[in-house]
Amino acid sequence: MDLSMCENDINLIDTHVHLDHERFSDDLDQVIERAKSSRVWPIVTVGADLASSRHAVECVTRYPGVIATVGIHPHDAATVSDSVLDEIRVLAGKMGVVAIGEIGLDYHYDLSPRDVQRRAFAIQINLARELGLPIVVHVREAYSDVMTILRSERAEDIGGIIHCFCGDYEEARDCLDMGFYISVGGILTFANSSELRKIIKKLPLDRILLETDAPYLTPVPHRGKRNEPAYVGLVAQALAELKNIALKEVTETTTANANKLFGLNW
Repeated sequence: MDLSMCENDINLIDTHVHLDHERFSDDLDQVIERAKSSRVWPIVTVGADLASSRHAVECVTRYPGVIATVGIHPHDAATVSDSVLDEIRVLAGKMGVVAIGEIGLDYHYDLSPRDVQRRAFAIQINLARELGLPIVVHVREAYSDVMTILRSERAEDIGGIIHCFCGDYEEARDCLDMGFYISVGGILTFANSSELRKIIKKLPLDRILLETDAPYLTPVPHRGKRNEPAYVGLVAQALAELKNIALKEVTETTTANANKLFGLNW
């Protein structure tokens, strides 16, 4: 879906991309240009470890309009040390950094021990509270523990995003009640996502954000190919059809949501 073909003067914001991924190494400039020409701008490139957090900050300088988050993903929670946190703190102070993330819990792959994941998650929430930044939360098969930690660390003080939401309606309501936004991506277009669509249909549009999670989770009709920010319009179109509203309303509202959360003015 190319927004340039719509009667709309508002850009979409892709709130979650991994521009550091090796699948973008050969044509990142072209990926950025395709996003711009598709009226997807700004793009939020996400840190998941020190290297990708550094890359995210570099992208802010290299591509005016790209903004960044920095943090340590639960897969790499075992790497969270005082020195790593010190560098994340420094990176978070750089121009264009708008959140701490991608942080959270992943009990599906368990690439770091669960107690280590929980500790790293709590520590990074506290860092975000210290810096006054929202958080980007990864959660897979761990909603109960995520919610427990969000509450115990008073994450409602800073808010944030539940990235690539795949939970049930009660879990979505818990997140909304804490002041978090629900982010949806290409999964919304998948044939086997009827239950997710039922949940998202019931959620208020003013609490929803759009993402691609590129290069992952490519929306239909490009499924099986590399995902990229230009395709976030397909997610917007799917959301508009699901809620039976105009694409313009989805564009304006989700962009306003992202602007509000990240303190932007696009």
